[in-house]
Amino acid sequence: QVQLVESGGGLVQPGESLRLSCEASGFIFSSYAMSWYRQAPGKERELVAGITSTGGRTNYADSVKGRFTISRDNAKNTVYLQMNSLKPEDTAVYYCFVHGLMRWGQGTQVTVSS
Repeated sequence: QVQLVESGGGLVQPGESLRLSCEASGFIFSSYAMSWYRQAPGKERELVAGITSTGGRTNYADSVKGRFTISRDNAKNTVYLQMNSLKPEDTAVYYCFVHGLMRWGQGTQVTVSS
């Protein structure tokens, strides 16, 4: 069955970096666009970044442009989110999502605090 397993979250200070990973299984990973979403306490889930199946095109929320980078390795069935210059407002649970199959991972907590 389709599985998405996120990892890499944690507690960091403002200005630091984290790299999230989402390892996929149970489907032909290279055939599907992928995205990262996040949900902060009391807020709706929002799109952070997306990437096409080949990795040739990406898109970002305005709030993370220039700081976050989405990438994928189709040989490893993994999508990444490199997050630099983290801010307290980036604190949220981060989820990966596979388009077409409409499936979510379990999420990984990112907390940015001094």
